[in-house]
Amino acid sequence: MKYIDLFAGAGGLSEGFKRQGFTPVSHVELDTAACFTLKTRISYFYLKENNKIEIYKNYLKGDITRDDLYSLIPHELLLRVLNYEIGDKMNQHIWDNILQSYSPNDIDLIVGGPPCQAYSLVGRARSKTKMVDDPRNFLYIQYARFLKQFKPKAFIFENVRGLLSANSGKYFSNMQKYFRKIGFEIKPYLLNAKDFNVLQNRERVIIIGISKDFNNISFPEFDKDINKGNLVGDVLNDLPEIEAGEGIDKYQNYNAPTNDYLSQTKIRNGIDILTHHVARPHNSQDKEIYKRVVRKWNTDGDRLNYNDLPDKLKTHNNRESFHDRFKVVASNETYSQTIVAHISKDGHYYIHPDIKQNRSLTVREASRLQSFPDDFYFESLSGKFSRTSAFKQIGNAVPPLMAEQIAQKLKILLNDKK
Repeated sequence: MKYIDLFAGAGGLSEGFKRQGFTPVSHVELDTAACFTLKTRISYFYLKENNKIEIYKNYLKGDITRDDLYSLIPHELLLRVLNYEIGDKMNQHIWDNILQSYSPNDIDLIVGGPPCQAYSLVGRARSKTKMVDDPRNFLYIQYARFLKQFKPKAFIFENVRGLLSANSGKYFSNMQKYFRKIGFEIKPYLLNAKDFNVLQNRERVIIIGISKDFNNISFPEFDKDINKGNLVGDVLNDLPEIEAGEGIDKYQNYNAPTNDYLSQTKIRNGIDILTHHVARPHNSQDKEIYKRVVRKWNTDGDRLNYNDLPDKLKTHNNRESFHDRFKVVASNETYSQTIVAHISKDGHYYIHPDIKQNRSLTVREASRLQSFPDDFYFESLSGKFSRTSAFKQIGNAVPPLMAEQIAQKLKILLNDKK
């Protein structure tokens, strides 16, 4: 079954559908660095499926360049990544590009999640107009234009929980009415990644739409609480111990053998070449705060309130909100706090639980909490490792493990409709 991935980002949603045997027809994404990430992942799947995975390993080790890698991949596969902004100006061009190789009837599914800043609670809190005038509120209409153009059997629309309450619920209500108007029965779900064996507390709204052309439409149900006692430490403890400012991007040995969680989720899947395990440098003041945060958790099992810090360590004027601006990723919990794109700006909300390492999470650690496999490489514009670019892509992504289980339900549903 073939799908189009809109607002594709780094491809977390697509990763889940690819694992379940769906074939991507096109990935449409505005961010150029994320487009390179998508092309590199296409390269991985092509080489894996054609018994040439050693080439990809050489890339992860740094033995060949990105251009070298892409030169070994059929050009038409890389052309599936369309680096354009979805909107009235470019939509026809995007459609024409897809229709060069496919007819509208070839498309079984459309997936995607428009940028969520206009719906997010934090975004609205920071905006003087509560994001009411933000054009991103209406990107669902652009999404719907793809539905009208290709008439898929079903669609997946992903966004943040704040979508439900934005503008007193009017955006969500209008969205549902519009999707129904253009020919889809829909069902919204409020799902949490931690219920899909992702070790992260991450609530998301998932709207599943099914074409009204089908008779006896039925929607899938999702099981909850499938975490079988795995802990956050399971995704951290096998990685090399590094301090702030240490680590290298390509090719490090692991600190320990794999464990059941890493194997079952395919985070470690046999390639075992480690990348992106590079720690941010931190100043002495931040490192002192980090120690206090971790020590309080280890001693009292409690989070540190920013106002409890000595005055000499307080640099923020706003002390009425964000009391937990410094937060440890607790290794003895069954899930972490939500990984968001702000991690690209600082790591204060994502402090490593090992007080000896005294730092925030690396890109690889954050990607593991999002359930990305270790062989997933996050690209930059230049081809050189960019911590900022990688963190942004990770924070905006759908966890692949969650996406895969949604894809599994959709596969069953669509096969039943054939």
